[in-house]
Amino acid sequence: MEIFERLESEVRSYSRGWPVVFNEARGSYIHDETGRPYLDFFAGAGSLNYGHNNPELKNPLIDYLLADGVVHSLDAYSTAKRDFLDTFGEVILKPRGLDYKVQFPGPAGNNAVEAALKLARKYTGRETVVSFTNGFHGMTLGALAVTGNSMKRGGAGVPLGHSATMPFDNYMDGQTPDFLWLRSLLEDSGSGLDKPAAVIVETVQGEGGINVASAGWLQGLAELCAQHEILLIADDIQMGCGRTGPFFSFEHAGIVPDIVTLSKSISGYGLPMALTLFKRELDVWEPGEHNGTFRGPNPAFVTGTAALKRFWADDALEKETGVKGDLVEARLTAIAEEFPETGAHVRGRGLARGLAFDREGVAKKVCKEAFDRGLLMETSGPEDEVAKLLPPLTVTTEELETGLDIIRDSVRAAVGAVPQPA
Repeated sequence: MEIFERLESEVRSYSRGWPVVFNEARGSYIHDETGRPYLDFFAGAGSLNYGHNNPELKNPLIDYLLADGVVHSLDAYSTAKRDFLDTFGEVILKPRGLDYKVQFPGPAGNNAVEAALKLARKYTGRETVVSFTNGFHGMTLGALAVTGNSMKRGGAGVPLGHSATMPFDNYMDGQTPDFLWLRSLLEDSGSGLDKPAAVIVETVQGEGGINVASAGWLQGLAELCAQHEILLIADDIQMGCGRTGPFFSFEHAGIVPDIVTLSKSISGYGLPMALTLFKRELDVWEPGEHNGTFRGPNPAFVTGTAALKRFWADDALEKETGVKGDLVEARLTAIAEEFPETGAHVRGRGLARGLAFDREGVAKKVCKEAFDRGLLMETSGPEDEVAKLLPPLTVTTEELETGLDIIRDSVRAAVGAVPQPA
């Protein structure tokens, strides 16, 4: 550990909760250098939807590298990019009737968000972007301006502007589903809200606490944006690529956002890659107007193509995720009912799930107890009040049951260790 503490910045975070040195990983497990296995219900914060080192993705990558395939190409044409675009169009866009253009903005989700915000402002000629309470969209300045967490925003060091925050679904105990509040602001010249360029939303807020927007709420938001010629940006960086069941998390609501951001599991293998998708008429970029050195990640194109062909040529994975999600919900509900004094309750959809606690400190303690028992998970929510589960979509039922048993035991230990408020 000495080398990390001596040379690595204090900004590191996950290593503080998982004080071991990891060495190898396969499937749903990651092993430390002593050989101890940990069941991974973190999955690279949603970057490993198909597990660690999935051989059906690894083997094409190895073959590509052994053949001296192009690794770095900026935005030049390459065979790997052609194969990815062709597969993405045929397997994902065409069956869903989506006529999106595809931009490769850089290697990370925040690159996709920054491109989306810039494009919305360029297309509309407006500056304000509406975001929602507890939303999270990235740590660069533009993305931070539409992120709710005060600690993360405080790290910017400069004022974060050209944005307006509105309540997410159920933020006000279900009092805002009809968007009367936002409609009134948009139609009242005295409201102080400049007409926005866009609204950016997560259908399920991951970092914000596994808060789920209802289909009706999302439909109302999409309708309002269309009526007022405001672009709707769906941030699907963590909840896309099947995390909630369908490939896009907004599919269940039957809406078609103007712009979509994807990253994390779009490469399928944990390799850096991001996409910004937008309706064809929005493609008003000048050549090179938004660019980046690492926007041609050919190894990620290779594994991303393999993942799309293997897991999205049919609806089998989507159905399996639904079944596994129901199992997780049932098991977490039983755990919550065991400890009503903590205010425990279950959130989520598909295999994005959370066990939330009203009692301060319980969720953090649960994650610590889980780690000690060989399970990786993290907290989320503005007060770290949610124990968050993001297992690989390829996790087996047996592995799920094992992990849920560990969570049950961890909650029992945590509740006994965290004093009840006087």
